[in-house]
Amino acid sequence: MPERFVIIGGGPAGNVAATYAARMGAEVTVVERDVIGGAAHLWDCIPSKSMIATGGAMSFMRRSEGMGLDPESPAIDTSALTSRIDRIKDNMAGNTTTLLESQGVRLISGDGRFTGPNSLEVVRGGDVVDTLEFDSALVSTGSRPRIPEWCRPDGQRILTTRDCYPPSIFPESVTVVGSGVTGVEFVHMFSSFGADVTLVVSRQQVLPGKDPEVAAVLEEEFMRRGVKLLMGARAQSIERVDDAGDPDPDGDRVTVSCDDGRSVTTSHAVLAIGSIPNTADIGLDAAGVEVDQWGYVGINHHCVTNVEHIYAAGDISGKLPLSSVASIQGRKVAEHVMGLHTRSHRHLDYDKAASAIFTEPEIADVGLAEAEAFASGRKIRVTKVPFSATAKAMINNDTRGFVKIISDPATGVILGGSIVGRHAAELISVIAVAVTANLTVTDLVESILVHPALSEALAEAAE
Repeated sequence: MPERFVIIGGGPAGNVAATYAARMGAEVTVVERDVIGGAAHLWDCIPSKSMIATGGAMSFMRRSEGMGLDPESPAIDTSALTSRIDRIKDNMAGNTTTLLESQGVRLISGDGRFTGPNSLEVVRGGDVVDTLEFDSALVSTGSRPRIPEWCRPDGQRILTTRDCYPPSIFPESVTVVGSGVTGVEFVHMFSSFGADVTLVVSRQQVLPGKDPEVAAVLEEEFMRRGVKLLMGARAQSIERVDDAGDPDPDGDRVTVSCDDGRSVTTSHAVLAIGSIPNTADIGLDAAGVEVDQWGYVGINHHCVTNVEHIYAAGDISGKLPLSSVASIQGRKVAEHVMGLHTRSHRHLDYDKAASAIFTEPEIADVGLAEAEAFASGRKIRVTKVPFSATAKAMINNDTRGFVKIISDPATGVILGGSIVGRHAAELISVIAVAVTANLTVTDLVESILVHPALSEALAEAAE
C-alpha cells in the first residue's frame, strides 16, 4: 500500500513536497483554503515584486538622460498594472495546479484540521466536507501580517502589506512603519511611483541586523529620493484624522504617533512589522504537535516535529521566512517521508541560505556576516570592490553599491558575502554556491567570467 501523505497548505513548501512525494510513489493529498501556490507567495511576494519591477522601470526612465536619452515622465496605468499582476499570479497558480494534478495529487479546497495523530477533517463554509486518514502529514500553513493592539487596519487608509495590491490607487503620501525587509521594499516601491514617503525606523539604521555598510547605501538612496527617515522612533498609534488633525474614523489623513513624541501625517500608512504563524485552529493539539509561545512549530533537521510522522515547513517552522527555504524544506520532507534520508544526505544549513531585498539598489547576502564574525571573535578576511570600478556598471549608468566577500584567512574558503547594486539577487548565487560547496577565493579568481559583466566584481573582490 502506498504511503498516504497529507499536506495542509499548498504554498512553496507544500506543493514542492507534494510533487516530490508523488514522483516517488506516495498517495498525496493537498488541502488548501486559498490558492495553490501559497497565499503569501501569490498575494505578497509576486504582486509586490511585480510592482517593484514596474517602479524600477519608472526610476530607470527618469535617469535615462545619463545614457544619452531624452528622459520622460512615465505615467502609471493602474488598470494595466493590476491586470499584469493578476496575469502573473494566475499563470503561476495554474501551472502549479496543472503540475500537481498531472502527478495524481489530490487537491481539496478547505481548511485542514487535525482530529488525531493520524486523521484530519476538511472544513469549508463551516461544514466538514471530507475526512482523511494518513501515514505522514506536513503542516505548511504559512503566516499572516502581524497587527499590534495599537493599530486597527481598515484596508482603506491604514493598510497591512496585503492591502496594497492589486493597487486601486497610489497614495500621494505614505508612512511605512517597520524598516525590515518588507518595510524598505515598500518604501522603494511607493517612492518609485512618486509618493512622498516617510519611514519609521525603530533602531538607528534601516534593516537592523544587516551589514551597516549595506544599510548605509540604502539610506543614502532613500534620502536622495526625498524619503524622510524617523530614526530611533517606535510607532505606538496609527489613527485616521480629519483635515484639522482631529481623530476621525472616516478622515482622509492618517497620523502615526511615536513613543518619543514625534508624529507624521500622510494620506496613508502601511504596517510592515513582521508576521505571525498560521498555527491556531488547525488541531495541532489533537495531533499532539507542540508549538512555542509565539505559535511556531519546532522541527529537527529533517523538519520532523515532536510527533515523528508529522512534519512542519515554511514560515510556521520558525526558520528563515523565505519561499526558497520553504521549497527546499518541502523537498527534504518528501525525501524523509519516502525513506531517502537513509542514503547519502545533506542536511539543510539555514546559515548558508541566500536572501535578497528588492529595493533599488538591490541587496543580497549569504553566509557569515562581517559583524557576526567580529562579535564572535572569529578571524576573517574581508575584501570589498565597488561597482564603480567595473565597466558594465558604467555602461549601465548605475555604479551604486559594492561586492563584499568574507573568507577564512588561513584556508581561503569563502564564508559569506554581501552585494549591494544592480542585479544583486542574481549575482549572490555565485557566492551562495561557493559557500555551500566550501570553495575558496582562488576557485573564484581562477574562473573565467564574462567581460564586461557585473560578475567581474566578484572575482576582483575574491582576488
